Amino acid sequence: MSVHASAVIAPGAQIPASCNIGPFCTIGPEVVLGEDCTLISHVVLDGRTRIGARNVFYPFCSIGVTPQDLKYRGEPTGTIIGDDNTIRESVTVSRGTVGGGGVTRIGSHCLLMTCAHVGHDSQIGSHCILANAATLAGHVIIEDHVTLGAFCPVHQHCIIGQYAFIGGGTIVTQDVLPFSLTSSRRENKAFGINRIGLERRGFTPERLKTLQRAFRLLLSSRLNTTQAIEKLRALASDDVAVLIAFLERSERGVIK
Repeated sequence: MSVHASAVIAPGAQIPASCNIGPFCTIGPEVVLGEDCTLISHVVLDGRTRIGARNVFYPFCSIGVTPQDLKYRGEPTGTIIGDDNTIRESVTVSRGTVGGGGVTRIGSHCLLMTCAHVGHDSQIGSHCILANAATLAGHVIIEDHVTLGAFCPVHQHCIIGQYAFIGGGTIVTQDVLPFSLTSSRRENKAFGINRIGLERRGFTPERLKTLQRAFRLLLSSRLNTTQAIEKLRALASDDVAVLIAFLERSERGVIK
């Protein structure tokens, strides 16, 4: 194990020999690191934090720290992070709370850019990007393959559906449709499917065409959401089934 002399590692922390711990890092007693993780410098890992393999933590990020919730009284809650994530400078990830399920979770292959914040009990899937200063309030759910633009605040209990792309500066106060391109000009709107992102993820022209038909029904027709769902069922597509299920479980309403 490569550990800089200025690093402080509490007794009880579990750190494999393959990890590199840089200058002025602080690791708490209940932290468990996976293989080949790198803490560049000034990194704080705290609480009941479980981290997978090959994660890279940049200077001044704070992971598993006390949640910003006045109801928190030191209960034994935690943070779970998967494999192959990049956590850039000054990112903060708060551990969970008893009232929110007890765990803040980040999947694998994610990029959290400078000053992003993941609030307590939030759940982030895999292959997600949070750009600079994107901020999640508590209890936010982000599904797989989501890109959240710079300076985007997301309200508590919002859900962002899979493959969604949210433009920079968008204030998210309702659920974001899967596969959508959602952004703010004068007001928040879904502008259709995230075509470029979906193409990069290997979606075939046929899948894109079906999704585009579904979004026209949902966004451009004069049907209300219930009527649109009935029309969507006729498209008989797995992707459209995901869209329907998302609409039916949304409690905050969706950005249309």
